[in-house]
Amino acid sequence: MPLALADNVAQPPADHVAQFAGDYPCHADGREISEMRLGTVDFTVDGFAAKWSFSAKPKPADKYVNFYDKVLAYIRRISGPAQELEPDGGHDPRTYPLVNEDDEDSVFRYVDTASSRAEIVSVSKKLKGHRVAILGLGGTGGYILDLVAKTHVEEIHIFDGDVFSQHNAFRAPGAAAGAELAEKLPKVAYFARIYDRMRRGVIPHPEFISADNMASLDTMNFVFMAMEAGEVKRLVVERLISKGIPFVDVGMGVYLANDMLGGTLRVTTVTAAKHDHLSDRMPFSNGGIKGEYDKNIQIAELNAMNAALAVIRWKKLFGVYPDFSNEHYSTYVIGRNDVNNEDEA
Repeated sequence: MPLALADNVAQPPADHVAQFAGDYPCHADGREISEMRLGTVDFTVDGFAAKWSFSAKPKPADKYVNFYDKVLAYIRRISGPAQELEPDGGHDPRTYPLVNEDDEDSVFRYVDTASSRAEIVSVSKKLKGHRVAILGLGGTGGYILDLVAKTHVEEIHIFDGDVFSQHNAFRAPGAAAGAELAEKLPKVAYFARIYDRMRRGVIPHPEFISADNMASLDTMNFVFMAMEAGEVKRLVVERLISKGIPFVDVGMGVYLANDMLGGTLRVTTVTAAKHDHLSDRMPFSNGGIKGEYDKNIQIAELNAMNAALAVIRWKKLFGVYPDFSNEHYSTYVIGRNDVNNEDEA
């Protein structure tokens, strides 16, 4: 049953339903306990395959006050007949095993109840153990970190050589305090400190990616490129392709016209299956047609959307979301509210 927490305190159960893994329980005379039958289910949580859905309303109230009462009610209903048949048969299900408060295998500092509430634990853990790099923590890179930090990836390596300044605060996730801006921390140190509150494994690299350090990308499962165009970018791309490491490159081209902002957001995907589209789809130099995605106007909601499109594409590649088009180039046009997919593999 989904566990609801607020500040690590269990909240009253949202309903009286429970899922059960095992054969259908029976009365002492062998009849199925049909009074609580709700239906059949077919999903797996942490290796337990639930088969049945039960509904046992408490009496006289319609809701359980807490999880203890709810679980105890189901224990009594399911194990009671066995104890009735053999009172001294050792059929008490309450074995009181030791349950560690902290899961040493988890990257999170507190329980991921979002996945359990939505019953998507097995899907969420498809990214467990992965190592991800984010190159550039400008507007879009910061939001990529925010979204990736909430997944089960083992390590998130963040690369940026800039200082977190006042203008960064207006296009970054969260709300930086004035005192934090006064510290003049490297961007990676600022973000690592924030997300360390939630999880382990955010590893800061207070430097831009370069020929001297790009070998550190060789052990990554995936790379997000949110860096500026330049020859270094070309070198990084060539190295990732040679190592067979998939990646996405993001860009924004936003302009001011008629006192309004228009433009396009871009996500270019590269995998082992397709990388012959890069010359037309990724800027490697400042200026020219390919430089249209590297203009400096950046607005928080556009950065966030560009990041979301990139993270969704990443999750599709690893089976979290279905991927019907397998596009390797997509754009979002602000004025038309269009998402266009091209370069399908």
